[in-house]
Amino acid sequence: MPSLSDAIAKHANPVEMLRNSRIGMYVYPVVAPEFTNWRDEQKAWRDSAVLFDQSHHMDELIVEGPDAEAFLAHVGINGFSNFDLNRAKHFVPVTPNGHVIGDMIIFREREDKFILVGRAPTANWTKFQAAIGKWKVRLLHDPRSPSRPDGERVLRTHYRYQIQGPEAPKIFEKINGGPVPDIKFFHVDWINVGNRRVQALRHGMAGAPGLEIWGPYADKHYIESTILQAARDVGVEIHQVGSRAYSTNTLESGWIPSPLPGIYTGDGMLADYRDWLGAESYEANGTIGGSFVSDNIEDYYVNPFELGYGFYIGWKKDDFVGKAALEKMKDAPSNRKKVTFEWNAEDVLKVIGSAFDPTRERPYKWIDFPQPNYASSSADMVMHGDKMVGMSMFNGYSYNERCVLSLGVVDQSVEVGDVLTMKWGEPDETQKTSAERHDQAEIRVRVSPTPYSTEARESYAADSWRTKAE
Repeated sequence: MPSLSDAIAKHANPVEMLRNSRIGMYVYPVVAPEFTNWRDEQKAWRDSAVLFDQSHHMDELIVEGPDAEAFLAHVGINGFSNFDLNRAKHFVPVTPNGHVIGDMIIFREREDKFILVGRAPTANWTKFQAAIGKWKVRLLHDPRSPSRPDGERVLRTHYRYQIQGPEAPKIFEKINGGPVPDIKFFHVDWINVGNRRVQALRHGMAGAPGLEIWGPYADKHYIESTILQAARDVGVEIHQVGSRAYSTNTLESGWIPSPLPGIYTGDGMLADYRDWLGAESYEANGTIGGSFVSDNIEDYYVNPFELGYGFYIGWKKDDFVGKAALEKMKDAPSNRKKVTFEWNAEDVLKVIGSAFDPTRERPYKWIDFPQPNYASSSADMVMHGDKMVGMSMFNGYSYNERCVLSLGVVDQSVEVGDVLTMKWGEPDETQKTSAERHDQAEIRVRVSPTPYSTEARESYAADSWRTKAE
């Protein structure tokens, strides 16, 4: 079976391969694009309540067995000493060279059973580590739903919903038949949804308080209809959130969801991984989009300190994959820091207006609403004069903030409030089907705090990784 190594060998370098991938747009599958309209759906997570259907766009990986905890502590950077039952963590593995592969939310259901939920790169890396080791673990992988099911029935192991917003507690009490337990942030407890007992994680993707619940997929319709009826019964205007608005919720709360996995270079374990990983994998078919183009794919990699994850590295663990490299990276002046970029409204309108100018042979790169991302991983150059000082990595429009925002990293010398210039659009044509022929534009961006949302920054995420920048 062809491998990622075989796929890379057909191209000049991994960057050339990924910039020319023809897989198309990154799709949030199955869930309707809109239930009302994406503006009101965004507004509802701040003003009333929303229901996110998270059942389809993420991989799920179950890890169980006598060595499950020791195995996962070896694979991820996280400390496990305080990982009791009914807790969750933000699980991050890195390569032996210290570069981030991805992340997943990890739930501990039993002493010997964990569930990981998130994007494919972390699931794939974890499966590889089990394959090459001698751990007493069993893995069950439920990949995300097909991007384009074309009418075929889609089934998952579990449904997954999140209810959040300032009026969400009224819904919780109604579906539970009384007050719900006081669940601490990233802790899990049991509640009722009608006549079903479900596990609930204290969480909130958009930065407002909420609960994430999950259970057998066969119960999905009952759970959804019970939540919606409960909202009607207590007079809460709940909005189901479609896939268009869903992907923008992280802009206000500060999580960068799609860093490029740092697995395309390196010898030893990394070379073995590229030989093990199939040519049909996410890593072989994903896309890099944006104005930043380098022949060295390592220029696109990030480390945990740059994403704000350094504060929960389990330094006291005897060893874990990448520990030695991270010890060298810690406090390095070359480490960048995570920020939000607020796009200049006048420049955004100029870019959009170019599509209505018949005198132009090619307009600027279209800014789609509410989600302009056109690749699996984005990398747009952020400049101070002629010097690149940062990289914009995930963008979108917030109706709540009335502006286009993006998340990314900048050099340590950059300060909140600085006005920089982002290059929007690609410098040359590629084979990407998700990018039309266009000219490159310059957009002023103001460096802003992360999270951008005041509520998320000052209350919900006050002690969260979302606010951390090493």
